[in-house]
Amino acid sequence: MRDKLTLLVIPFLLILIGSIFGYTFLHWLLIIKLELISPKDFIIDFLVPIGITGFFAWITLRKRLKILKLNSKGRNLRDLYNCIAWVVLTIPLVISQKYLVTSTGKLTKLNSINEIKEVSPTKYYKLKKYHIDKNSIGIHTEFETTGRYNQSFNMYIYVAMAIIESHVDTLREEAPAWLGIKYYRSISNKLDSKKKEIEFQKFALDCEKDIKRKDFSNFIYLDRVRHSGQKEGFINAIRNNSKYLPNETIFIGVDEPFEARNGNKLQWIIYTSLIALVIWLVMIIIPKIDSIELKRIKSGKPDKAAKRELRELLYVIKPREDYFITPILMYLDLGVFLIMVLSGLGFIKFKGRDLLLWGANYGPVTTDGEWWRLITSTFLHGGIFHLAANMTGLLFVGIFLEPSLGRVKYLGFYLLTGFFASIASIWWYDAAVSVGASGAIFGLYGIFLALLLTKVYPPDFGKFFLFSTLIFIAYNLIMGLTGGIDNAAHIGGLLSGFTIGLIIHPFIKPKV
Repeated sequence: MRDKLTLLVIPFLLILIGSIFGYTFLHWLLIIKLELISPKDFIIDFLVPIGITGFFAWITLRKRLKILKLNSKGRNLRDLYNCIAWVVLTIPLVISQKYLVTSTGKLTKLNSINEIKEVSPTKYYKLKKYHIDKNSIGIHTEFETTGRYNQSFNMYIYVAMAIIESHVDTLREEAPAWLGIKYYRSISNKLDSKKKEIEFQKFALDCEKDIKRKDFSNFIYLDRVRHSGQKEGFINAIRNNSKYLPNETIFIGVDEPFEARNGNKLQWIIYTSLIALVIWLVMIIIPKIDSIELKRIKSGKPDKAAKRELRELLYVIKPREDYFITPILMYLDLGVFLIMVLSGLGFIKFKGRDLLLWGANYGPVTTDGEWWRLITSTFLHGGIFHLAANMTGLLFVGIFLEPSLGRVKYLGFYLLTGFFASIASIWWYDAAVSVGASGAIFGLYGIFLALLLTKVYPPDFGKFFLFSTLIFIAYNLIMGLTGGIDNAAHIGGLLSGFTIGLIIHPFIKPKV
């Protein structure tokens, strides 16, 4: 047990405590105190903590977990242990960032809202004299699909109202500040367009009734909206008002004592940290010690298995003579995704309007002369899970197909089937924002399927991979029927790829 504590528990505690105090201090210093950078909330409060804990869990804990016998029914549970450590380390760090923002936010008391531009900006404000101008309402609507298979259709209505000194104020060029109200409703994405429109009209009517009925001036203090997707929604709403020039001084009204702003965040930091430690202790107490690995680690000898794992990883992600285009395509897709994330557009999911600006395929725009979207859309993805699923599919087919076709044919067919997939998408859907490499990937699978059926590959290889390829294709097409997935692009890519495979198979040298 002493070895487990020394090699696994102490490093876990150091990562837990060090990340909370270290990263929270940097957050406070660089963003809150010095205001050197202004990233979106999602990046600083969620994405960076995930990266920090994942990095340290990987480089510190994963290799030390080899002292435990984690083989179960032929499976090594080391990666599962490492992922659990990653999750439980991340949760208290994320909560810490929320607590930092609320606990360090300063409350400024103003006699009038007109004084807001005369004082240094703070997070919280308490007002004596103000009026919420309901005649200045600006409204902005947004829609998105969520869920593993995009089964939910989410509707948002952002409302912004000018905060002025009194209801008798004369027309101002710019309101001192704005009050933001956000409405949300989710429906099934399986509904057809007409039913969705009916549901949205009901939602909009309910919001309108609430706005007319509610007294939005009944708040105790104002909470400044930080740099986030929510703020962008309110800014768009402000731009749609017909009375005042837009600005970005936006608040949420809070109807509870200022002293309660932190809620139970501090307690939850402590609770989740203790729970994380208990989970980790239970996990490492149960398995037995691997004496051989323990001796190797204590002696400082190199880990030959780790080197082998690294070589295997490099084998599938590093370009080489007969496998060059596939990793390059993966790098391009990942690079575009990272640029969009760092631009503050999201991570789990991107908004349709942002994807459209970056080159998504959209029938009314594409057919209006922007035909380049048929290709650019294949390098965009709707979010991290969309990207991960497509890259896994590309990796699998690319390892076997690229060596058979060669670089030039492989890249040419990838782009060509992606083009046909995009054509199928805008032919089938009147007005849907479509992105993703899946159409082109299905095109590669179509070619691979044709070559398997025409026996370009050896019989033993062909039987196994023919079955697994058919399962992959069938599974993804069936999932596409659940809604929110561009099955038209999948089918268009698959059929064009299969046709190409049948045409070229006589010219492909059989594998032995």
